[in-house]
Amino acid sequence: MTHNPIRPWRNIERRKSRQIMVGAVPVGGDAPISVQTMTNTLTTDVAGTVAQVQAAAEAGADIVRVSVPDEASAKALKDIVRESPVPIVADIHFHYRRGIEAAEAGAACLRINPGNIGNPERVREVIQAARDHGCSMRVGVNAGSLEKHLLDKYGEPCPDAMVESGLDHIRILQDNDFHEFKISVKASDVFMAAAAYQQLAEATDAPIHLGITEAGGLMTGTIKSAIGLGNLLWSGIGDTIRVSLSADPVEEVKVGYEILKALGLRHRGVNIISCPSCARQGFDVIRTVERLEERLAHIKTPMSLSIIGCVVNGPGEALMTDVGFTGGGAGNGMVYLAGKQSHRMDNDGMIEHIVEQVERRAAEIEAESAKAAE
Repeated sequence: MTHNPIRPWRNIERRKSRQIMVGAVPVGGDAPISVQTMTNTLTTDVAGTVAQVQAAAEAGADIVRVSVPDEASAKALKDIVRESPVPIVADIHFHYRRGIEAAEAGAACLRINPGNIGNPERVREVIQAARDHGCSMRVGVNAGSLEKHLLDKYGEPCPDAMVESGLDHIRILQDNDFHEFKISVKASDVFMAAAAYQQLAEATDAPIHLGITEAGGLMTGTIKSAIGLGNLLWSGIGDTIRVSLSADPVEEVKVGYEILKALGLRHRGVNIISCPSCARQGFDVIRTVERLEERLAHIKTPMSLSIIGCVVNGPGEALMTDVGFTGGGAGNGMVYLAGKQSHRMDNDGMIEHIVEQVERRAAEIEAESAKAAE
C-alpha cells in the first residue's frame, strides 16, 4: 500500500549536491526532485502563456520555463510572472540585455550559457542583475549547440566536450562569486546524455537538471526519457527534470511524475496497477483503465489502485494497494479496500464505484496526514 515502509532493495542513494532556490522551490540537497516543463506559446501572448503555465502547474509542474527571445517578450514576462502559480525560468540566448530585463521582470531563474551572451563585462552585468533580483541561473549545455573550439578539439559532439563546456561556463559564474546555479548537459542521444551526466556528477557539486533533449513525440520521447532519465535517477543523479516531448507541456509533466513514481522518488496522484488483459479477463480492462485515468486525474493524494482482470494475480496485487478490483466472472468482481476483501460489485457499475472508493480513501489519507502534522 501507499504508506508501506520502503524496502532496503528499493532505496536510491541520491548524489550529494548543494541546494539553491528557484523562487520558493528548493533544488538540490535533500529537496524533492522537482518537475519542470516549458511553454510553447508566444511569450507576447500573455493570456495564452499564463493559461499554459496554470495548466502545467495543475498537472504538478513545480517550475515552468518561458522563452525570452526579444524585448517584447521580456516586457510580457512581468505580467506572466505576476499571474503564475509557480516560479518562472526565463530562457535566454545570445543577448545579454534579455537576461537583465528578465531578472528585472521577476524571473526566478535565468537559463543561459554565459559563453554565448557576450564579453566578460556583459556577463558580469547579467550576474549582477541576477544577484540584485534574487535570481538563480541554469547553465544549459546542449550537444546540438556546442562551441566551435570544442567541436574542433573533439571532432564531434561527445560527453567530454559537453562536460568541458559546462564546467567552462560555471567557472565564469564562480569567478564572479555567483554560486546560485544548476547545470544541465542535454543530448538527444540517450547514451551520450547519460555518459555526460555521469561525468558531470563527479566534477561538480552543483544541482543537476536532467533532460533528454529533443526526445521526440509523446510515445517515442517518453520511452527515451524513461530509459535515459530513469537510469540516471536510479543511480542517484538528478535534482530537477524536464521530459522534452513534441507534445502538450502537460504531458511532459505527467511523464515526469510517472518516471519519478516508478522509482519511488516522488508520489503524486493515483498509481494504477493494471494487467495487460488477456482471454481470462472478466471485464474490459483496457477501456476501464482508460476511463479511470480520466476520472481520477484530479486526485493529487499519493495512493494506489489495482485493476486486474482475473483472479490469477488480482488478489495478490490488491493486497498491496489502497483500493483494488479483481474480475471474477459472472458479470461481477471483488472490491478490495486497504488490502482486504471488502465486497462484490457488478461490472456495469464498477467505474463509478471505484471512483467513489478512491476519492473516499484519498480524503482519509489527507485527514490522517493533517492529524499527524498537528
